Amino acid sequence: MFRNYLKIAWRNLKKNKGYSAINIGGLALGMAVTLIIGLWIEDELTYNDYFTNRDKIAQIFQSQTFNGETGTGPAIPRPLEKALRDGFSDNFKHLVMSSWNNSQYLNYGEKSLSKTGNFIQREAPEMLDLKILEGDKDGLREINSIMLSESVADALFGDEDPIGKVLKVNSQYDMEVTAVYEDIPINNSFNDAQFLMPWEKYITAQDWIKDASDNWGNNSFQMFVQIADNTTMEKITSKIKDIKKNLNPDSAEFNPQLFLFPMGQWYLRGDFENGKQVGGRIRYVWMFGIIGAFVLLLACINFMNLSTARSEKRAKEVGIRKSVGSQRNQLINQFLSESFLVVLLAYCLAILIVLLSLNEFNDLSKKVISFPWENGIFWLSSFAFILVTALVAGSYPALYLSSFRPVDVLKGTFKAGPYAGLPRKILVVIQFTVSVAFIIGTVIVMQQINYAKNRPVGYDREGLVQIPTMSQDFIGKYELMRSEFLNSGAVVELSTSSSPTTQIWSNRSGFDWEGKPEDFQEDLAWTEVSPEYAKSLNLKIVEGRDFSREFATDSNAVLINQTAKKYMGLTNPIGILIKDDDKENPEPPLKIIGVVEDIIAQSPYEPVKQGLYVFDKEGNGNYYNLRLNPKQSASQNLAIIERVFKEHFPDIPFQYDFVDDKYGEKFASEQRIGTLSGVFTSLAILISCLGLFGLTSFVAEQRTKEIGVRKVLGASAFSVWNMLSKDFLKLVIISCFIAIPISYYIMNGWLQDYPYHIILKWWIFALAVIGAMAITILTVSFQAIKAANANPVKSLRTE
Repeated sequence: MFRNYLKIAWRNLKKNKGYSAINIGGLALGMAVTLIIGLWIEDELTYNDYFTNRDKIAQIFQSQTFNGETGTGPAIPRPLEKALRDGFSDNFKHLVMSSWNNSQYLNYGEKSLSKTGNFIQREAPEMLDLKILEGDKDGLREINSIMLSESVADALFGDEDPIGKVLKVNSQYDMEVTAVYEDIPINNSFNDAQFLMPWEKYITAQDWIKDASDNWGNNSFQMFVQIADNTTMEKITSKIKDIKKNLNPDSAEFNPQLFLFPMGQWYLRGDFENGKQVGGRIRYVWMFGIIGAFVLLLACINFMNLSTARSEKRAKEVGIRKSVGSQRNQLINQFLSESFLVVLLAYCLAILIVLLSLNEFNDLSKKVISFPWENGIFWLSSFAFILVTALVAGSYPALYLSSFRPVDVLKGTFKAGPYAGLPRKILVVIQFTVSVAFIIGTVIVMQQINYAKNRPVGYDREGLVQIPTMSQDFIGKYELMRSEFLNSGAVVELSTSSSPTTQIWSNRSGFDWEGKPEDFQEDLAWTEVSPEYAKSLNLKIVEGRDFSREFATDSNAVLINQTAKKYMGLTNPIGILIKDDDKENPEPPLKIIGVVEDIIAQSPYEPVKQGLYVFDKEGNGNYYNLRLNPKQSASQNLAIIERVFKEHFPDIPFQYDFVDDKYGEKFASEQRIGTLSGVFTSLAILISCLGLFGLTSFVAEQRTKEIGVRKVLGASAFSVWNMLSKDFLKLVIISCFIAIPISYYIMNGWLQDYPYHIILKWWIFALAVIGAMAITILTVSFQAIKAANANPVKSLRTE
């Protein structure tokens, strides 16, 4: 019987090729969008699944309160390690201290690479269950050992056996390769760990790290743990949350609270606001999941509308089948079989669309998603997906068509009632409500991105280049390199800074100044800079003066930004001394000599942070900031800079970044979301237009004789066009009135996540309405004009 149903369904598809193409094409587009979004969501939800111990691994997070505002992050003090090992060792299977991910120069023979990795304790490879390809999993037991990822080992050693080879790190340490591990996938929080070196090497490298061993106020480290099998993260959190203020009473004023943050939540639920977890990228998972569901719904609505619109053409078929004994459930099965066949064909076409577009989607979304050919769960899910889609798309037409009475149909008295078209009109309204809402949402997202992009950054990004200088080779060579670069003609100004222009790497507290309010808990961004910093960035000095080498006292001078002036409550800041409130070993006070215009060093969607720019006495910053010669091309300047760089640092890879590009990366996530939303919105509109085109074709076909009579009686082409178009335009206008308040509510809530955001203007919604009207007119007009210009003789010849 089912075979017979499919045979009849195939004949009907062949008989009505145009409508079949619209149905299959629309469903294929909807299913392709849903498939791609499903693959993207699956990639998001399986982030960090590479680690077999994911459910037991966590990072120690800390919340602290400054002036009534609670900040949360993974930075913790070194003494916490000893406290947890001594008092809570039974709760942890592994406890691992780690540096932040940082870049190091790796040299072997004539090969030199800059790679990112971590100094980490020896238990890390076992905790993360790294897949060791060569060597020993306990590869960090010796202080001069290093573990490399597969790709780094191949780049350095080629076909040579890397185990036992000695390479130089940062032209400073000789490190022996003890293991090679499989590259960690891109959808993983440790993807940038291209090498691992012993924690013991890190803590003996610099004095400030050594001194931090008993300093509870230095939150410059991070800690990962794997909990024991007999406990939970909630239980451990309840035990350790107050450990810092219990062991270090001086920190009690900041109310530090420690907790375990599970690995499964790092990526999707990593946002905190005033000490509370508020989500994160999970909102995008929900957003695109809803978009996928709605796009598929639009395609299903097309199928419903076109199937029920052609009901009169199949009425006799239903009547005859019922008169010869077919039961209603048999007719429902027949129409559902037709729906199943259409959906199956559409799904095959959808897979082809996905395969053709997956590479472009990966480039757009910065993913590495492959089609899961060998995944049995995927194919089972696909079969369920096809069945559910066939039921959703085919249930209403099946119930509607199978309800016809054979007596009325076979007598020729069957006519669709005055309200027969109401469900179709409701479905069209739903379609365009969704489409208009998508248009409004996409416009607002792009407006917000452009608004932040156009925000004044406070310095001149054009022609500004930064070069990392974190190797020991750069120490003491700033004055030499400054002279060399300036004399080369490629650079007009050069400075150093302890952090890149587009980031803040250090924050400090523990200061006192005249007029400081009581109980004020300051939190100031701290950047050490050479005297030429403001000139190289073209910073504007709004009060006071810039650093000068002519004044010996400037070695203890400081510039503050406008936000810091307001934050510190200073009316006349010039000459104010910022003192270290450490009573035992106070550093010399810093004298404010100037106020600079605020610059955006963190998120362009957030307020500028209060910051200090401190005179760097040594000139040993982590970055050179170079202002290129505007009279030469960038490529000419960079070629000269590279030549000069290699003359002095032949073993170090020449690396540089345009500050303009680094600043642009701050918009990357929102830009991708906006672009993807735009693509899916365009497809949603296309699917809606396909359905509208099919309905218009059917209406024009159904009213062929009426149009012929009207033309014979003198009706103009415009009046015929107006007759066919106005009903659809009314439905789109209704859709707009529904979509606008819904979109306003949703997008206004989304904008509240950004302190620096646009104000929703009326023209955004007006633009969406005009766009929807224009799209409707264009879609309807093709068939309406074709019908209006048809020869009435041909349509009336049978009368």
